[in-house]
Amino acid sequence: MITIKNASVRKVLKIIIPFLLVPAVIVTGVYVFKENSYMFISVAVIMLSMLLFVSGFEKKKTGTRRLIIVAIMTALSVVGRFIPIFKPVTALTVITAVYIGGEAGFLVGSLSALISNFWFGQGPWTPFQMFAWGMIGLVGGLLSKFLKKSHAALITYGVLAGIVYSFIMDFWALIWNNEIISFEAYLASLVTAIPYTAVYAVSNMLFFALLAKPFGEKLERVKLKYGV
Repeated sequence: MITIKNASVRKVLKIIIPFLLVPAVIVTGVYVFKENSYMFISVAVIMLSMLLFVSGFEKKKTGTRRLIIVAIMTALSVVGRFIPIFKPVTALTVITAVYIGGEAGFLVGSLSALISNFWFGQGPWTPFQMFAWGMIGLVGGLLSKFLKKSHAALITYGVLAGIVYSFIMDFWALIWNNEIISFEAYLASLVTAIPYTAVYAVSNMLFFALLAKPFGEKLERVKLKYGV
């Protein structure tokens, strides 16, 4: 496991990768390379996600142990996408972020989208799913101190995360299918998607209510035992 020892470099990477480089790569794919670039863009997003993950720790041993947890949570997320209608990806991504770190949450979210889409179908939507779930995890990690203290706040964040995910995917559909982007067209897209957004938000609420406490307790024990 590669580590980045310079603290200043790590801090810069934590900002520019999710908020600048990943969006820039996705936008470049949409407007420059078009529909033939989605696998290239997806691979580029994963590479940036890994770099972001590496920037989140100092010691090689700690990073290796975190990576094992990321692999397990990603596997559970991928399997969970096979559940009809209700999908636990957001819940598992945010739980990882809250207890292991925002960088780990970003990686779980992006990996879950990429890997599961080998079954559900790869396409130009994949990088947007990777970014949406990744950012939901990252922000969850940034809010971890608050979310750990309140189960109600964590469930509320899950509901809001479901809405934000839908907003991002509706934006993808708009820019991919329309040369001219307008607020009216985006608003119409949001209104049309209300039933799907509502189902996703409710499913997140249920998964957070069921999974947050048991998974959180297990991750806390792992952190204590192995010094993650």
